[in-house]
Parts: sequence; structure tokens; C-alpha cells
Amino acid sequence: MSKSHVLALDQGTTSSRAIVFDRSGRVVGSAQREFPQLFPSPGHVEHDPEAIWESQLATARQALTNAKLDASDIAAIGVTNQRETTILWERDTGRTVANAIVWQSRITSGICEQMKRDGLEELFRVKTGLVLDPYFSGTKIRHLLDTLPGLRSRAERGEILFGTVDSFLIWRLSGGKRHVTDVSNASRTLLFNLHTLDWDDELLKLLNVPRAMLPEVCSSSEIYVESDPKWLGAAIPIAGDAGDQQAATFGQACFEPGSAKNTYGTGCFLLMNTGHKPSMSQNGLLTTVGWKINGETTYCLEGSVFIAGAAVQWLRDGLQIVSHASETEALAISVPDNGGVYFVPAFVGLGAPHWDTEARGTIVGLTRGTTKAHLARAALEAMAYQTRDVLDAMREDSGVAIQSLRVDGGATTNNWLMQFQSDVLGVTVSRPIVQETTALGAAYLAGLATGVWCDTNDIVANWQLQREFTSLMSETDRSRLVGTWRRAVDRSRGWIDSEN
Repeated sequence: MSKSHVLALDQGTTSSRAIVFDRSGRVVGSAQREFPQLFPSPGHVEHDPEAIWESQLATARQALTNAKLDASDIAAIGVTNQRETTILWERDTGRTVANAIVWQSRITSGICEQMKRDGLEELFRVKTGLVLDPYFSGTKIRHLLDTLPGLRSRAERGEILFGTVDSFLIWRLSGGKRHVTDVSNASRTLLFNLHTLDWDDELLKLLNVPRAMLPEVCSSSEIYVESDPKWLGAAIPIAGDAGDQQAATFGQACFEPGSAKNTYGTGCFLLMNTGHKPSMSQNGLLTTVGWKINGETTYCLEGSVFIAGAAVQWLRDGLQIVSHASETEALAISVPDNGGVYFVPAFVGLGAPHWDTEARGTIVGLTRGTTKAHLARAALEAMAYQTRDVLDAMREDSGVAIQSLRVDGGATTNNWLMQFQSDVLGVTVSRPIVQETTALGAAYLAGLATGVWCDTNDIVANWQLQREFTSLMSETDRSRLVGTWRRAVDRSRGWIDSEN
């Protein structure tokens, strides 16, 4: 393989990034651009799909420029994306028909509650590994088809296509040549059967989603199509595709059953490799496809925390008590403890393991002595506590006592948070040298399909530890803090009902 660089497109919830990696997994060029968040009503979140596309294309071009490379130097493109976010567009023109409904949105709570009342929750859980929650794509598709006049009949005629963000980007990059997704993204829709690895006709009927609008489901590492030369200057094989959390798990080289990683981004996402058979959760976790390579499928247990770094973003943009997220570390260190303040950032409800769509953000323990430092510290602590809740559920489901947690994402640069995370969990927290493991995972998937890397042994060899955090907290203190946190979570639950 003469070409040794891979371009990864990492389309996230608040920004689009593009990173060029070399064969050693080192970043040689990158670019990032934020795009607007749209909040049409409480609990509802949208994106302009054109803003997603324009920001992603611009960063891809800039990353190549920063790497001092041309498109002709790139062996492959890997795509990773915010999952569950739902986009519908016209097959003939490529024009989108509505704003994207973001994974965080609770707009379909009513649909989910009705389906639960109809006794369908267990059917969906057994077939998809998911819970009936507005988080996932299927109810979002139904909502759009139900509310936009004439759209359902057009979808039934095959005129309207659905895709998660990966499908949309691959469609656009290829000039509409192929409508595809991978198994990891498909497994987040409520429409995909984990056991047959195909769209499920019974679930499609229950959600009233026409099969004609769905993408072809492929493996996570294969050449799907080439990019249209007009976008980047040359045709490049698009050869890797995975949802962001699965890509991060792959980029962290979590290839052995029992290995786990946590990504700290807009939300927190803890995934544990469970091997080649799906392991169904009894404790509020999700069973999901990790990836499929060379005909072999890897499954994971996942705990999804809806709001993590987004709480710090709210401190910055909403309360305006910091001007940059990095300031929160100094604020947290400036006080000896949280002053009794606990912040449950349930802005759009609670995810795993609670799955409470009626919960709302709560700050408890405020006194006249509370300062912005206490609020900042409480926001950081919330990430660690929510991760603890998920890890406890994962231990219960798997019977595996996780001894080490690999971490990635923007918030992992906060050393105070990483130490507190280790303290609250009572396990070692390992931070790799390359922090952009989501994009790196997408690059690895694309590079494996095109010969840049031979096999996963090459990826394991590339993983390098940057810093390890070991728990310093006593079990007594840990239990006390976690117990108080869970009292705060109880205060946040069912808030919508209490208003009515």
C-alpha cells in the first residue's frame, strides 16, 4: 500500500472535525468547526443538515491543507458520526426536507409512552437491544412522516431517504451514488434486528416506517464508494463507517471481551466489549453492535449519559460563569469540596440506567456560601457520578469487575476530573496519548479495508498510554458521596409530572 494517510470525518453534536492520521496513528493535520444548536421547544433539539454538511466539508479541506497533503495522497476516508440523529432527504435532488432531529431531542416522548402502554417495550428490547426511548432514530422518522404533509406517501414511493449522519455524509460525498450505513449505526434505530443483522419488518410496521427509505446495511470496514472528485480534488475510497461511540471503542483497541472505554463529549458513553454474541441487559443498559469486520460481528453493552460536557457548555453559554470550558478545572481546584452542591444535568431527561424522560436538570444543596466554583465543580463531578451509575449497572449485567477504564474525549484533558473519576469508580483510569480516538477508530476501519493496516494487531501496537490515574479515595468517602449523588438524582426524577 503506497498511500499511508487516512482522512477521518468526525461529525459530532456540536462541531464537525476532520483529522488526517498516518500509519502510526499520529495526527498530521486537523480542523474543527462548531455549528448552531437549535432549540425549537423545551427538550427538543435540531440541527440544520446543511450546516452539518458545510462544516464537515470545510474541515475536511482544511485538514488536508494543514497536513500539507492533497486528496491524491489519501488512501481512504473513514466516517464517524453523532448517532441516532435523523435526517430525511429527497432521493432525486439530495435536498433535505426538514431539520435534523438530534439524538438528544425528546420530541417523540409521546410516541414512546404510547408504545409502552401498548405493551411493546419487551419486543423492542429483545429484537434491538434498546429501550423504547426518544433517543433513537425510529420514532424520529415516524414523527417527521406523521407531521410533514405528504411526506409519508413520498417515502412509500421511495422518493424520500432516511439516514443517520453517516449515511447523509456518504451520500453527499459520493454525489448520491450510494445510500448506505453500517451495522453499528443501524443498531441504534429501533428498526434493526440484532440477531438477523437486518431491518426488521415487524418493527418497521409497528413504527410505520417504509423499508424503501432505509439505507443498505454494510459492515464497518469495506470500500462502499468513492468520493466525488469535485469535493476534495480527487476520488477517495470511503471505506470505514461507525457510530462515534463504537468508533471510539475501536480506536481505544478494546478488542477483548471485558475491555471498556468511556468517551466524555456532549454526553458520556461507556461501552464494554462483550464478544461475538449479544448480551442482553437487565439493568437499563443498551445492547449494541460494536462493529462488523470480515464477516465477524462484535457486540457491546453501552450506558448512554445524555448530558456531560454539555453541562459545562451551559455554564459557559447559559449562565456565562466561564468563558472557556478549560476554566472549570481551576475553579474546581479552588474549593476544597463541592460545598454540598450536586448538579444533576437532566436537561433532556435521564439516560442509562434510569431512562426517565420526565426528569429535568436539578441543582441541590445551594446556600449563601455557594460560588461559581462550587457550581463548576458540581458540573464536573456530575460526569463522574453518572459514569459510576452506568459502570455499576455494567458490573451487574456482565458479572465482570472492570479494573481499568480507557477514556477519551475533550473533557479528559481535565486532570482534576480524571482523578475524581478514578476516585469515584475505585478503578484505574487510563488516558492514551492520542485523545481523538473517535476519529482514529474511523480511520482504522477505513485503513483496514484499504491495506494501510494489516489487522487489529497493528492497532493494538499503536495504542500508547499518556497518563494513568489511580484511586486515592477511601471506600467510606466514596460511598458517602455516591449516596448523596443518588439522593440528588431522585430529586430530579419525574419533574414534568410534578408540574402537572
